[in-house]
Amino acid sequence: MASPFDTIVAPITPPGRGAVAWIRVSGEHAFQVAAQVFPAWPEQPESFRATYGRYVTGDDGLALVFADGHGFTGEPAVELSLHGSPISVSALVQACLDAGARLAEPGEFSLRAFLNGKLDLTQAEAVRDTVEALTESQLRAAHHVRAGRLVQRLRELRERLYGVLATLEAHVDFSEELGEFPRREQDAQLKSVARGLQELLAQGAASRILREGLTIALVGLPNAGKSSLMNALLGTERAIVTEIAGTTRDTLQEWLEIEGLPCRLIDTAGLQETDDVVEKIGIERTWQAAQSADLIWHLFDVTLGWQPGNDLIQKGLPAERTVLIGTKIDQIPAPDSVLGVSSLTGQGLALLKKSVVDRFATADWSSTTQIQARHEPLLRRALEGVAVAAEALSQDIPMDLASVGLYQALQSLGEITGETAHEDVLNEIFSRFCLGK
Repeated sequence: MASPFDTIVAPITPPGRGAVAWIRVSGEHAFQVAAQVFPAWPEQPESFRATYGRYVTGDDGLALVFADGHGFTGEPAVELSLHGSPISVSALVQACLDAGARLAEPGEFSLRAFLNGKLDLTQAEAVRDTVEALTESQLRAAHHVRAGRLVQRLRELRERLYGVLATLEAHVDFSEELGEFPRREQDAQLKSVARGLQELLAQGAASRILREGLTIALVGLPNAGKSSLMNALLGTERAIVTEIAGTTRDTLQEWLEIEGLPCRLIDTAGLQETDDVVEKIGIERTWQAAQSADLIWHLFDVTLGWQPGNDLIQKGLPAERTVLIGTKIDQIPAPDSVLGVSSLTGQGLALLKKSVVDRFATADWSSTTQIQARHEPLLRRALEGVAVAAEALSQDIPMDLASVGLYQALQSLGEITGETAHEDVLNEIFSRFCLGK
């Protein structure tokens, strides 16, 4: 990252045409920059007050003021609205650059919010999750973290560890004055912290599914009804459906929300022997999609019955993740041992969705505390530190050795919230943000 003392500027609305766009100027000289590009700039700007006027570029809009500590970044900032023409946005950004600002790097606004104490690192990551949310459950979960749910839980655990550490160090330094060390009480505190860490780790898998989506691969012989089922679930003609075998020659992905569970459906090429070079590539991608999917739906046409090709497909799929689905049950009922669906009438679709929810059930996906992939090894390291401390306190060894484990746990939890994170870690995290965040 460049100097945190520069005044920076960037659009904070997506690129492309739109009715309105917004540009943010943030930094020590934000007001001076705004005054140069916005002649109607007030003599005494007030936080949260907007002024209408024309820019030096010829466009017009509102200038919204945020004094030091009042805006997203925690530093003086101005947000400028204008018409959403890309050329108009580019012209105003250039005017701000000419007035002394520099272009913000990806994630730099959020980094400044973190550095200025407006966000902790988990909340900053939740800002990115909010921007990238594709389903309501993902959005609600990101909102919970931005509201401080995760950092509050982590701080509670850190406070308990600090309490144990303070008690430990006090008895090491003043053992005669304080008397016997309260082992039972401090052991109970460590066990409570360990349970809390284990609960957070247990939410890691659910968090990954909520954040990245549950991947469901639709596989089967050509014309098994994969594309028709995908269209029926989506409620739109997303995939091309014809009676010609091999219509789908590549993977096709779409998002679907099933009772709060975000799912990424992957329609794949029909699996069969072929000499067609393009179709072979599609079939290879089908197998790749199946091997990496969280769930595999192996579809077969009940009007044709189980074919030898279905046996070959089934043998190549991981049984624990594969569900057999009979299609076209509006013509012939499916065998009792398989889920039956009709993409034409919708019969069986509700049961199919229920099977997904039952398989990956959780109380409320939107209330899941979002655990990022970055958090999991740090939580494990913290748990290891707590275990080291508990073991040291239970043995007849110098008690101050327990502090090594406690410091390890505190350091690890601090890296999650950002309190003890290194600069290169911060740069890596914020560099993944989009421009304008």
